[in-house]
Amino acid sequence: MTATAADTRDILDELKKRRVRFLLLQFTDLLGVNKAVEVPASQFEKALAGEVTFDGSALEGFARVEEADALLVPDLASFRVFPWDSGGSDGADSAAGAGGVVARLICDIRYPDGRPFEGCPRTTLKRQIERATKLGFTMRVGCEVEFFIFEQSERGEPTTRTLDAGSYFDLVPVDRGEQARRVIVTALEEMKLSSEASHHEVARGQHEIDLGYADPLTMADHLASLRFVVRTIAVRHALIATFMPKPLYGRNGSGMHTHQSLVAKGKNAFFDPRGPIQLSEVGRWYIGGLLRHARGYCAVTNPLVNSYKRLVPGYEAPVNVSWSTQNVSPLIRVPAQRGEATRCENRMPDPSANPYLALGVQLAAGLDGIQERIDPGEPVNKNIARMSYRERRRFRIDDLPRDLHEALDYLEKDEVIREALGDHICERYLDAKREEWQEYIGQVSEWELNRYLGQY
Repeated sequence: MTATAADTRDILDELKKRRVRFLLLQFTDLLGVNKAVEVPASQFEKALAGEVTFDGSALEGFARVEEADALLVPDLASFRVFPWDSGGSDGADSAAGAGGVVARLICDIRYPDGRPFEGCPRTTLKRQIERATKLGFTMRVGCEVEFFIFEQSERGEPTTRTLDAGSYFDLVPVDRGEQARRVIVTALEEMKLSSEASHHEVARGQHEIDLGYADPLTMADHLASLRFVVRTIAVRHALIATFMPKPLYGRNGSGMHTHQSLVAKGKNAFFDPRGPIQLSEVGRWYIGGLLRHARGYCAVTNPLVNSYKRLVPGYEAPVNVSWSTQNVSPLIRVPAQRGEATRCENRMPDPSANPYLALGVQLAAGLDGIQERIDPGEPVNKNIARMSYRERRRFRIDDLPRDLHEALDYLEKDEVIREALGDHICERYLDAKREEWQEYIGQVSEWELNRYLGQY
């Protein structure tokens, strides 16, 4: 029996043992939204064999009408059973009472003849992982994911009413938001999704869950799963969870700080005990790539109109293209740990990003830095916000895009990031996001009415 056949049999046995009634074949669309096709027990073997098709023409960025059929090919290592009855509800709404235990597999999208589909975000990330492997590197990545938990209205609709008065790392009396976060962490542990820590964040109602280090494909799968778990459990507590980057005016937004390093020959390729600040040339070049292409990949790592209301001065989010070892204002920070813990932290991405594309473009930028030996310059350890324009120019500090429209222009001009995405995804992504921008600028906001209606 082959390894794949053995894995399939193990999963079928587990499905039977756990009395799973439905299997979700999960995938992520171009815009980062989780999608799934659900199959009953009678179709489990067909699903595990990668023989389930779906109509891709109905999804943003997937296929044209004449190429509608697509295959869902599962990654058997991603098999998980959702632990709602033990970790996601209070028992009154157990999985059995809600229609049966549900499991999931994360899938790649392929053409009916088995060819990889160029519009599949997961396949796009795999291409960059293969590129790194050919260069002798394996990426290691960890993510700090921030989100808000709000109350529902009396009608069960979303609100921005917060549940607590806590702030950064506060130990406060346990409220419904804290309870929900603990249930979320328990569920992540049961699903083996490597949650390392969780805590209250700066703003009221804001929380953070840190995912432990993994290879980029595993991390992207975990990020997609985290969003589903968080939102599902919040609803089960009569709450609303959102990964929208900036839901509250005058408060900190939610980021997805991405810690990354490369391993070569079993050792951290960013560490050099004899190098300046014990950072290797490979590490410096990788940071140089992240900086050079930051404005090019910003539209991918920060994909919403709302994303750019987080990237403003005064709220601990980066607004400039720079790096540092001693403060948190720049785009890239190199934390103090060295040895195998040597890494860089990209502070720009936010949790609304498509995780597969976001990790893919960052890896592509870093690898380009290594191949082109891009010098990041000296770290800027001064407070950039207090620098004059002339000082910023002296340190070659550029500004990040001010809005989605500007970010899309940079993306369109960055050949490295365009190549990393591929023509299919890049063209459709630009079209979808430009349409989103056009819809936004046509709206009349409450701010405009308050500012202008009675004055002009």
